[in-house]
Parts: sequence; C-alpha cells; structure tokens
Amino acid sequence: MERIRCNWVNLNEPLSTRYHDEEWGVPVCNDNALFERICLEGAQAGLSWWTILRKRENYRAAFDGFDPAIVARYDEAKIAELLANPGIVRNRLKINAAVNRAQTFLAVQEEYSSFADYLWGFVDGKTMHNRWQSLSEIPAETELSRRLSKALTTRGFKFVGSTICYAMIQACGLVNDHTVDCFHHAEINPPSGSSTSTQTCEPPSPSKCPETYRAANPAARQMAIITCA
Repeated sequence: MERIRCNWVNLNEPLSTRYHDEEWGVPVCNDNALFERICLEGAQAGLSWWTILRKRENYRAAFDGFDPAIVARYDEAKIAELLANPGIVRNRLKINAAVNRAQTFLAVQEEYSSFADYLWGFVDGKTMHNRWQSLSEIPAETELSRRLSKALTTRGFKFVGSTICYAMIQACGLVNDHTVDCFHHAEINPPSGSSTSTQTCEPPSPSKCPETYRAANPAARQMAIITCA
C-alpha cells in the first residue's frame, strides 16, 4: 500500500520525499543540527525552501559543517570567500547574519548549557501535537513562533521573524504539523497508551532524547540530524 504523505510533498521529487519522510517534524536536540537549521532558515528568507535544501551540502562545506564556534570567528576575508561561492545564496546581509547568529548562539549555549535546552524550553521539552486535517488549516505563524521570534530578536539574532521561527519549529519537531492522514503523524505521535506516546527532547542527555522514536522507526536510526550527542 502506498504511503499517504502531507500534501506539500512533491512525489516526483526524491529530495522532497526524503526530506518529508526522514527529517521534517522529527525532534532535533543536537546543537549543531539546530544551528544548521536556524542558519538555513535565515538564508531561505524571501526564497523557496527547496532552493536552500538543494544547496544544503554546499552550505555545509562552505560554513565548516555549521560549527558555531568556527563560524563565529569568520572575518572579512572569509565573508568575501563566501560571497564568491556560487554554491550558496550570495547575500552579504544573510552571510553577516550567519556570523552574528553563531556568536549569539554561543552566548545562549553558555547561559543554558545548550541551545537545545533553551529552544525546547519553549514547549516544556515535549513536542506539541496538532491534528490538522488539511494543509490549508496549518498556520504560517502562531503565538509560540511570535514569542520565540521576539525572544531571539531580543538576544540579537537576525532573520528570525515569526514565520521563519514557525518553519524552524515545525521542521525540528517542536510541533507535529504532519496532517493526520500522513503516515508520519502517527510515527511522531503514537496512539495513546503505547510505550512511545510522548515525544520528549530534554538535551543534552542522550537518554532523554527521542530514542523511542528511533527504536520504533528503523529508518530514523540512520539520520545524523536527530542525534543527541
């Protein structure tokens, strides 16, 4: 039987299908993975997400694997190198924002021990499960994304508007916005009473990350993006 997926998936585009099946909505509590995501969401501002996703490997190479400690030290020579890189979006404001974002990210890590602790604190460490019947019901932003946007902006982050923040928390599993007919909705939010009925992400302890999801979903075990180490 063919799997039912969210309406936004382009079934003729393997990248779209893989992204939906293996990443979107799966809880992420690894700081480097979260830093990558917030940078890519910022790069996407005003563009299609698919444009950025197709360039993700180029971004990873250009931005030193999205190691915030390295990106925070980028100087003008490195920025000039990035501006000459045809594999990424060559926008000075967005590149400067990535450097600023790394510096601010490190400050949050120092204050909270991990950025994941800080981010997941907005949902008390547990995925918020929505029950949307159709794509048209899913909002572009919510009160949660507005609070997160305000908090990040106050801390000095750039390109973190409310819609960008909502896209990030959808992708990183803070909210489960797969429509209820999608096979992935049930995988992330198992039936009440099962041993995996609650998705939690209480980093940095690996035992507190969503091991139950990986144990129940063999394909997810291969995904580096949801590692908790």
